[in-house]
Amino acid sequence: MLNWDDPIGQTRQRQAAPAPTGMLASEMLAAVERAERVAPPVPAPLPAAADAASAAVGVTGLEQVEFGARRLVVDDKAMINCRADVNQLVPFKYKWAWQKYLNACANHWMPQEINMNADIALWKSRDGLTDDERLIIKRNLGFFSTADSLVANNLVLAVYRHITNPECRQYLLRQAFEEALHTHAYQYCVESLGLDEAEIFNMYREIPAVHDKAAWAMRFTESLGDPGFHTGTAATDQRLLRDLIAFYVIFEGIFFYVGFVQVLSMGRRNKMTGVAEQFQYILRDESMHMNFGIDVINQIKVENPHLWTEAFQREIIALIHEAIELEIRYAQDTMPRGILGLNANMFEEYLHYIANRRCAQIGLPEQYPGATNPFPWMSEVIDLKKEKNFFETRVTEYQTGGALSWD
Repeated sequence: MLNWDDPIGQTRQRQAAPAPTGMLASEMLAAVERAERVAPPVPAPLPAAADAASAAVGVTGLEQVEFGARRLVVDDKAMINCRADVNQLVPFKYKWAWQKYLNACANHWMPQEINMNADIALWKSRDGLTDDERLIIKRNLGFFSTADSLVANNLVLAVYRHITNPECRQYLLRQAFEEALHTHAYQYCVESLGLDEAEIFNMYREIPAVHDKAAWAMRFTESLGDPGFHTGTAATDQRLLRDLIAFYVIFEGIFFYVGFVQVLSMGRRNKMTGVAEQFQYILRDESMHMNFGIDVINQIKVENPHLWTEAFQREIIALIHEAIELEIRYAQDTMPRGILGLNANMFEEYLHYIANRRCAQIGLPEQYPGATNPFPWMSEVIDLKKEKNFFETRVTEYQTGGALSWD
C-alpha cells in the first residue's frame, strides 16, 4: 500500500495501489503536495556497473536530464573523456573551434552555382583534350568521389562520438555537411560531363592506386566505429589520437594534394574551368577541415601529454612515410607522362614539402630536409592568405554572411 510519508522519488518506483476508501481527490492532491515539499524528487542512483560503464563511454548528449544540477563552468570541459554536459554549448572553452564553425558557415556554396557549359563542350570535342588530360579528370573524380564519403562516414559514425566538447561537435556537424556537399559536387561533374557513373564511383575498388589510398584510410576508422570501442585508457586514447592524425593530417592533409594540383593546374590553363572551380571551393573547405583537425590533435596533446610518447611519435612518422609512398604512386598512375608542365618527379618533391609542413604542425621533426615547393602558386590557395581569382569567376566571392578572414 502507498505510504505518503515516503519521498515522492521513491513512491514513483512502487507499484501504484488504490487510494484509501473514502479519501477525496482533493485530499490525495494535498498529500502529494506535502510529500513534495518535504522531499523533492531524487533520481535513483545508477548501479555501480552501470555507472562505471557510463564513465567509460563519456557523455553522449542523450543521458537523462538531471534536474537541479549545478551550472556548467569552462573548466568542466575537455576535448576527450569529458563528463560535462555536451548539450551546453556555452561557456566556450575553445573559442577557436566556434570561430572555425562561423568561418565555415560564411564559406557556403553549392555545386549548381558553377557553370559547367565550357567543360561540357570541351569534353565532347574530339581534339579539345588529350587522353592524358582526360585521365587526370577521371582518376581524380574517381578518388575524390568516394574519399569524401569515407571521411563523412568516419566523422558521423566514429569521430563525433569520441569528441566530448560541444563547440567542436558543432564544427564537426558543419564539416559532415561539407563532405556531403563535396560528394554532391563530384556527382554533378560526372553527370554534367556524361561520364560512366559506375566507372567513376567504383574506381576505389578497381584501380590499384585509388584503392590503396582508400584501403589505407579504412584501417583507421574500424576501431572508432566499433560500438564497443571507448576512450578512457592510455591505449584507447592513443588510438583515437592516431586515427585523428591519419584522417586530418594524412588523408585530408596529404592524400588530397596531388589531385588538387593537377585539376587546378588545368584550370589555370583555361581547361575544364568548371571542374577546377569546384575543386577550388573544395580545397578551401578541406584546408579548414585540416586546420581544425590539427587544432583538435594539438589540444588533446596539451590535455593528455602522456599520450605523446617517443614510441607513438615514431609510429606516426612511419605512417606519414607510408602515406607519401602511396601518394607518389598515385601521382605516377594519374600522370604516367609529363603534362601541363608537370611530371611525377615534381610531385615527389611537392609531397616531401607537404609532409614537412604537416609534421611541423603537430610537433614532429621534418622528415625530408631541404624539400621545396615546385608549385609556388599553390601556396596562396592552400594557406588561404589571399583571395585569388584564378578564372575570373565568382569563385572567391561566395561568402553568405559577414567578413571572412582566412588568417
